[in-house]
Amino acid sequence: MQAKSPLLIQPTRLTSTGVIVSVTPQQAGWSLLDVKVLRLKPGDTHHLSTTNSELGCIIQHGRIKVSVNGGSPETLGRRTSVFEDKPYALYLSTNMDARLSALDDVELAICSVPAATSNPYAIVRPEDCAVELRGGDNASRQIVSVFPPGFQCEKLVCVEVYTPSGNWSSYPPHKHDRHTVRPDGTIAEADLEETYFYRFDRPDGFAYQRVYTSDKRLDELVRATDYSIVLVPEGYHPVVSGVGSTTYYLNFLAGSAQSLANTDDPEYTWIKSTLGPLDPRLPIVPRR
Repeated sequence: MQAKSPLLIQPTRLTSTGVIVSVTPQQAGWSLLDVKVLRLKPGDTHHLSTTNSELGCIIQHGRIKVSVNGGSPETLGRRTSVFEDKPYALYLSTNMDARLSALDDVELAICSVPAATSNPYAIVRPEDCAVELRGGDNASRQIVSVFPPGFQCEKLVCVEVYTPSGNWSSYPPHKHDRHTVRPDGTIAEADLEETYFYRFDRPDGFAYQRVYTSDKRLDELVRATDYSIVLVPEGYHPVVSGVGSTTYYLNFLAGSAQSLANTDDPEYTWIKSTLGPLDPRLPIVPRR
């Protein structure tokens, strides 16, 4: 898969309600991920509907009241910033409807992908989200699983990643653009589309992300700023957090399997054996 558009999608509106930033499959030149980030003010409502798709909604901040398929409403959300706590999230399978009512100023990240399987809807709470501290030295970062491999859905995978100031993330560079299976039948690498939605703990924060293939058919370096989305249609895709701010990114992935199986760039995989202790600034958000 190769993108037919630039890999960096900038926000279109930051001072009002509505869709802040979005990317459709047609824009991206791929077939699955449809992502948008939406802002609501208190009292606003928003409807989510799936037919031949499944959907994940991650509450970036604020509280909402949710009613699924006309059922009793439930209040979700508690954090006032993605840097404060782990998330609440809603998963909808095929042929479902949900009504969302904003109780505060709310931001929602929503991803829809085509699906055929019917699964129960699910509410993910902060205590459901596993935390992993990965890497070492200045390649240390924190991963919070929202819809991990094994989650009861068809295609969606979702994680939140926190990278301290000056650190590298998604490192050593890895890729997931071919579906390969080991002799024992386990997946060695999945073929996945992926988006990175960026936030920073300072308004002037930024990160650099390189997206490249081994033959350099694709080789782009982009500067991600607050509320921007970077597309990863194929290839390796390391990130470095600008000095002075903490980088947050929300990954949505979908493809040939509900998996994160990937392959390191063989030029850099040796780095894993050289990494020292984890950065003491981790965790960014509590593990509770």
